[in-house]
Amino acid sequence: MSIVSQAAAPVAEEAMGIELGRRRRAGRRPTRFTPGIVVSYVLVVAYALLLALPLYWLFISAFKPRVEILGQPFTPTFTSGFDNIVEVWERLNIPAALFNSAYITVASLLLTIVLAVPAAYALARSTGRLGRFVERLYALGFLIPGFASLIPTLLLAIQIGLYADREFMILYLPASAQPLAVILLTQFMRTVPPELEESARIDGAGRLRILWSVYVPLVRPGIATVAILNFIGFWNEYIYSLVIVGANQYKRTIQVALPTLQGNQGITDYALVCAGTLISIIPVFIVYIILNRRMEEALVQGALKG
Repeated sequence: MSIVSQAAAPVAEEAMGIELGRRRRAGRRPTRFTPGIVVSYVLVVAYALLLALPLYWLFISAFKPRVEILGQPFTPTFTSGFDNIVEVWERLNIPAALFNSAYITVASLLLTIVLAVPAAYALARSTGRLGRFVERLYALGFLIPGFASLIPTLLLAIQIGLYADREFMILYLPASAQPLAVILLTQFMRTVPPELEESARIDGAGRLRILWSVYVPLVRPGIATVAILNFIGFWNEYIYSLVIVGANQYKRTIQVALPTLQGNQGITDYALVCAGTLISIIPVFIVYIILNRRMEEALVQGALKG
């Protein structure tokens, strides 16, 4: 079993390395700037600027007073220093809000992957009608809008005694993420050669051993993709957290805490809102930086097999 496991892992990496090497060699060829390529570069740069501009405005506005945000919206003055950050940190009890968000997000993410990986393995290796039926049943989950199940979910939380508890969100979020996670991982697992599983069986490995030692190492890019997509969704979830967990400052998430910065009578200090938003997106960037390489590998694998 150990020999099979060690031999299985490098298969995808070797194929990816060959493709990357071919692309590097192709990259040394002189580039011809045809009109089509120039237009493509211009559109790519313009699109990148459109994406970066709101982030730039958010960052510089978090370090300005409210008056300068309105008078000099795109000038990086940094007049307020860290005053806005400190005020938001104390007013919203940010440490508790960040802890609640991290607790719900990480626990939900782990539960999502623990449930999705074996389900995807079963569907990937199933060849019968039952397997196809279950896979289509998962796919039907994409057709249900998230807000459509809000009232039934609220009634369920009250019925089982978990209303206003963070633990209910840890049960609800993985359930809502299963269609996407299972369908994506099933496609990744179908790319694993069946011969590897047969070799492992000859060595005496059981189902769980094959899943853990053969499939999981080969579909790590897919798991990383599912992790990033669901982390962003779980971290930014707002409506269910507000309705079910509530606005109690000791239980609310960072996304529920931020709207309390909106002032009464329509007067809002946008400098504080920007500072709070900047704090809330930092964990998302950290997770993306950690897992983005695996996600890029998943995209390369998808391109190779496409």
